[in-house]
Amino acid sequence: MSNDSVTPDLIKRYSAPVPRYTSYPTAPHFSGTVDADVFRRWLGELKAGSKLSLYAHIPFCHALCWYCGCSTKATSRAEPTKGYLPALLKEIEHVSGLVTRNHEVTHIHWGGGSPNILSEESITELAGAMRRHYNIGKSCDFAVEVDPRNLTEEQVDAFARSGVTRVSVGVQDFDPKVQEAINRFQPFEMTKRAIELFRAHGVKSVNMDLVYGLPHQTRQSIQRTMEQTLSLRPDRIAVFGYAHLPSRFRHQRLISDDALPGAVERYAQSQRLARILTGAGYVRVGLDHYAIPGDTLASGNVARNFQGYTSDTAEALIGFGASAISKLPQGYAQNTVPTPDYQERIDRIGLATVRGLELTDDDRMRADVIERLMCDFTFSRSAVSGAYGAAAEPVLTEAEHLIEADHDGFIERTADGFVVRERGRPFIRTICACFDAYLGESKAQHAIAV
Repeated sequence: MSNDSVTPDLIKRYSAPVPRYTSYPTAPHFSGTVDADVFRRWLGELKAGSKLSLYAHIPFCHALCWYCGCSTKATSRAEPTKGYLPALLKEIEHVSGLVTRNHEVTHIHWGGGSPNILSEESITELAGAMRRHYNIGKSCDFAVEVDPRNLTEEQVDAFARSGVTRVSVGVQDFDPKVQEAINRFQPFEMTKRAIELFRAHGVKSVNMDLVYGLPHQTRQSIQRTMEQTLSLRPDRIAVFGYAHLPSRFRHQRLISDDALPGAVERYAQSQRLARILTGAGYVRVGLDHYAIPGDTLASGNVARNFQGYTSDTAEALIGFGASAISKLPQGYAQNTVPTPDYQERIDRIGLATVRGLELTDDDRMRADVIERLMCDFTFSRSAVSGAYGAAAEPVLTEAEHLIEADHDGFIERTADGFVVRERGRPFIRTICACFDAYLGESKAQHAIAV
């Protein structure tokens, strides 16, 4: 059966809210049992010579987009960022003293918010601090998210001189009506200029982020946006489904529910975008990422973290900044969210960890299963059994129940487990939820699965 045989009833049945599974267990299950003392101990226990990935969170932007679900604050003044940067630099230095120098950093990512809210001097200072305190590998992938609306050539030059190798450009949609509905005015020419500036300064790898399911979007309007996007020939394109959670994000209440496409239209939009991108020669990666052949993301060695799909396979991810999450072999550790509290904690003890989760062997096993399903759409009995032995039995039983209960043709039994068919791939998050031992244990709200 093809995707064309997916009925509206089927879409509605499988569009129940479930986690995005950028981690497992997911952040709503973090608790205060993981604090600064625990995080400090975990850092000291990192295996010598293991690879590191660094993330820096800049929780400020010039204007708040109404669709946004990120931890950020809009500001038109420079003072908040000036007070934030010294704390961020201090955290970077303090953590470097808790891990050994022989850890090679293979990936760096700056997100937000908008990292280009920083001045060119601050960009240089932040990158310099990372290089001064950590062993940055010669082939390190250094990515930064940018907002084209407030980007100067001086900032682009500072990013390039700092060693940025890849830029992630936020777009969402080029349709003026949609942009007005989400409070993000960003003409195509503005985005084109930003990408051309980075390429002219030697940053050749470009990622563009689009969103479907936004107010007033139609299949025809997103096709026009995609055609404009393809004219810029980005190396990677991420196509996210809009997560409308107005009870969680107050500014989303400014978006009228009546203007949002329903589950069936959202599904149709995602499928049209997929057909356009694969028809243009892009390789589909997991649920919602696409890459040109030859890009590392299209190589098949794909992982999933808080930034989505990635070629980053470092053993540990260390997050700096307010709300940033670290993933270490022992578990997850998250910094406090309010920036004043973050700055006070960093000034006082050098760390701002307030919550997290220590992984059990069952957590690790289910995390592996869910990550491989999200990335490869496969479940391997031998891989799970080989890694976890007798402890794998509950998950193997759940997989068998899933196969037997599949009456919609989403999965196909194999000699070693099962593979998710093309028809079932748009619903992979719902399939992954079958292995989530925590689902339903919190009051966390999730976006619909389609």
